Amino acid sequence: MNRIPFSDAELQVVGEYLKANEPVMPGRIIPKYNTPVTPKENVIAAWKREGALWFPSMADMMSLEPRINVDHVARAEVRDLGPVHTDEQKGGPDLFGVEWVYVPVVGGSMVKPGAPIMEDVNDWPEIIKFPDIDAMDWEDCAKTNAAFNGDGRSLSVTFQNGMFERLISFMDFENAIMALIDEDQQEAVHALFDKLADMYIHMISKYLECFELDGVIFHDDWGSQRAPFFSLDTCMEMIVPHIKKIVDFCHSKGLWFQQHSCGKNEMLVPAMIAQGVDMWCPQSMNDVKMLNEKYGDKIIIGVTPPMLAPDASQEEIEATAKAFVAEYAPTFQEKPVIMFDFMCAPAYKQELYKQSRIALDK
Repeated sequence: MNRIPFSDAELQVVGEYLKANEPVMPGRIIPKYNTPVTPKENVIAAWKREGALWFPSMADMMSLEPRINVDHVARAEVRDLGPVHTDEQKGGPDLFGVEWVYVPVVGGSMVKPGAPIMEDVNDWPEIIKFPDIDAMDWEDCAKTNAAFNGDGRSLSVTFQNGMFERLISFMDFENAIMALIDEDQQEAVHALFDKLADMYIHMISKYLECFELDGVIFHDDWGSQRAPFFSLDTCMEMIVPHIKKIVDFCHSKGLWFQQHSCGKNEMLVPAMIAQGVDMWCPQSMNDVKMLNEKYGDKIIIGVTPPMLAPDASQEEIEATAKAFVAEYAPTFQEKPVIMFDFMCAPAYKQELYKQSRIALDK
């Protein structure tokens, strides 16, 4: 991308981006600034390592979680332009008929406890009924959310239940984790995951008929606060081939692929790279700077700017933003990062943008 010197005119607010009706931060305003290229163009330039003009942030991306995928309804994560669900409407059956229970105090759902639909993966062909993807109302989904097409942000769709998370929903955690290492179940796990991969690819294909997509966000939590749930070898053997199948399809369609994976999963980053994953935004218990230094030329790492007090002075904001940007700017074009800046105040976000524009223009 051609270099464009920074101008203070870029900080002018020229409008607002469309907000989804969503459970998380429902009232937040997303200002549209007078940027020299669109956030979409800048995200794609960072992904392709083609000279992004500033550190992209999560506000530069819009990920849909449409209600057409009832996983989002079950998990109380609908994010589209349809009507907002009441608490009573949240939860219920997911794509496979697994019942989820909404827990208002945490703002999310969990599988109805004590009733796994199977205990041995070898039984899945008789128990698991795959949804009819073509029978879903894709026309209504496209019509309801058409306004997101071409709004200037990098548009993606999210899938809430990845391979291991889906297995947990079918079996509960203990049975699912054992199935990955039980030689008598591993072949059946592969067959189930392969069919799941085909289902996700089919859904992505339908989404591509509805929206001008740039990417896919795929949830698959792999760890706890202290360590991964399984070894790198197990992940490579049992999970990687199936998510890679989805990633390869996305890349064939010109889409970036972000894996959302909670937990201390530093040890499993080689598995994400083997899958071809383009981005991961790790939680703070991971050594984010080390991950960027070690793997940033192969996978874009999400980084969280230091938090500031609500009454921080402009001098504090500027100094903190400069120091944060200075950490990553020298290697940014080869090892780009995404700013996970949801909780940053507007003035701080502006300064982060400004300082990264100035730093990357040198």
